[in-house]
Amino acid sequence: MISSTLSTPPAITARPAGPGLIARFWALAEVRWAAIATGLFALGGLAQLLNAPPALWWALYLACYAAGGWEPALAGLRALRERTLDVDLLMIVAAIGAASIGQVFDGALLIVIFATSGALEAVATARTADSVRALLDLAPERATRLLPDGGEEVVDTAELVVGDVIRIRPGERIGADALVLDGTSDVDQATITGEPLPAAKTAGDEVFAGTLNGTGSLVARVHRPVGESVIARIVALVEEASATKAKTQLFIEKVEQHYSVAVVVATLALFSIPLAFGAELQPTLLRAMTFMIVASPCAVVLATMPPLLSAIALAGRNGVLVKSAVVMERLADTSLVAFDKTGTLTTGGPRLAGIHTAADVDATELLRLAAGAENPSEHPLAVAVVTAVRERGLPVPPANDFDSTPGRGVSALVNGKRVAVGRPGLLDDRPQHATAEIRRVVNDVQAAGHTAVVVAVDGQPEGVLVLADHIRPAAAATVESLTTLTGATPVLLTGDNPGAARHLASQVGIADTQADLLPADKVDRVRDLQAQGQRVLLVGDGVNDAPALATADLGVAMGRQGSDLALQTADAVLVRDDLSTLPAVIALARRARRVVKANLLIAAAFIVVLVTWDLIGHLPLPLGVAGHEGSTVIVGLNGLRLLRQAAWQRTT
Repeated sequence: MISSTLSTPPAITARPAGPGLIARFWALAEVRWAAIATGLFALGGLAQLLNAPPALWWALYLACYAAGGWEPALAGLRALRERTLDVDLLMIVAAIGAASIGQVFDGALLIVIFATSGALEAVATARTADSVRALLDLAPERATRLLPDGGEEVVDTAELVVGDVIRIRPGERIGADALVLDGTSDVDQATITGEPLPAAKTAGDEVFAGTLNGTGSLVARVHRPVGESVIARIVALVEEASATKAKTQLFIEKVEQHYSVAVVVATLALFSIPLAFGAELQPTLLRAMTFMIVASPCAVVLATMPPLLSAIALAGRNGVLVKSAVVMERLADTSLVAFDKTGTLTTGGPRLAGIHTAADVDATELLRLAAGAENPSEHPLAVAVVTAVRERGLPVPPANDFDSTPGRGVSALVNGKRVAVGRPGLLDDRPQHATAEIRRVVNDVQAAGHTAVVVAVDGQPEGVLVLADHIRPAAAATVESLTTLTGATPVLLTGDNPGAARHLASQVGIADTQADLLPADKVDRVRDLQAQGQRVLLVGDGVNDAPALATADLGVAMGRQGSDLALQTADAVLVRDDLSTLPAVIALARRARRVVKANLLIAAAFIVVLVTWDLIGHLPLPLGVAGHEGSTVIVGLNGLRLLRQAAWQRTT
């Protein structure tokens, strides 16, 4: 008879953010100039508010023009030299025009907005470069190659060719994709497959470059060129997908070319045609300048950026880092969410979930004996067993005569008893009839997608420890909210085994589950979904998720659990690993889009009325400026409403 005991999942531990990220971004010239321009603008506004001498705040505003405007002005002139006209140059001209009629504050505000937008784009570019460099650091630089005469030599991994035989020592990273010829070990291949536990490797099994060998020694034959290894393909996939994504622009930027040309052509026509028919110079020039001011897209830019930037700030206060206005805009288009499993929907590490014991065996005592035997080991399963005992406030008994067999388990003398703890293979050398009940439990545990650890005392199997990767508390509710929000149930894309994937999916309410996926397979699945017309948002945490994060329309990484590569590749980060913030930020993005649309209607209405007035009547320049500036104030204030915490609360 087998009895069972369930355990309580432990608390999740925070992973500190990597140092140096802000320093790297600050090194970008665009970020520095945008920060300087913003600081000068703030000082100018403060001086103006305190009734300082006009010369002082004018000087500060003009310095803001220079700091934030020189780069877009240069870019605009270069574009003009190539016979194209972009909104950068038009904005600089509009800002200078605003200053020329005394509206220097509004021109400086426009400069700050454009400088900030350029800085965000530079940060996105730097993030792509960082992600590729991080990938290249995964594979080791050197490997041990065996010679035909039985000797060894250490070579650069780039020199390895198909057919070379390499030795992989305990604790080493594997230098190439290879097939094991000899030896047994546990290999941590989470970087490639996302599996939470090391995989047992023996003769005939495949090992991947960049994965970490455990306590055993392996001899393997390289069977794939270094440039075609799984990790090399990850590099290529991330580069390709990131380069494609970097071309994405805000909707308003997509029409800037035509609008800019139309405004310039109309202004020149309004000035030159009347002169050709004998009109006076001064009133004609005044009308043309009025037209350029009222038709300039200042209000259109302010209609778009403040709502998106306000939404970014609000999301940040609530634990979601959205990396650009483009990302916030595209979040609103999400039609399907795809999840990784380990570290995303789950906490990412094995925890004791239950204890099954034979008749007359005390579960607590069996757990203590197992922890004593496992205590000297550094294997993730051993850590989980020892942690479970300590969380219960129980002492871990000392162990003697410790022995570890890679791929099988450990044994030691604990309290005078020989305790063996390991994989179900421990049962293989014992009679079938004597272990039938334990084998049944093992099969049930594995069928449920959990890990079964057999404990034998003095040669007699006495119980099974059930280890599982615990589901995050908000996972099921998040899946339900996303289904309601997008109209489509999320899908699960994982490198873990099908049994574990199906078990997890059934608990959180996901029906579409695809398992045993390598990084390239995840990319293919994402592209298949996109080919079906879906706007895919992928949530992941590991190196193996990076190519799919870059390929998806939007990639979201787990902030505490995520690898540095996933954090750099993703478009947004759930800083506190709180899944419930994901549907909230999508809903916020949709709210921001509604505000943008309302602002564009307001701005367009002002432009149409003022331009029509100027063309068919006589619009005084001060009145045109007042109407133009009034529209910018209205749309700006409307966008800033999203800074209020109430806007987030309405999305949750």
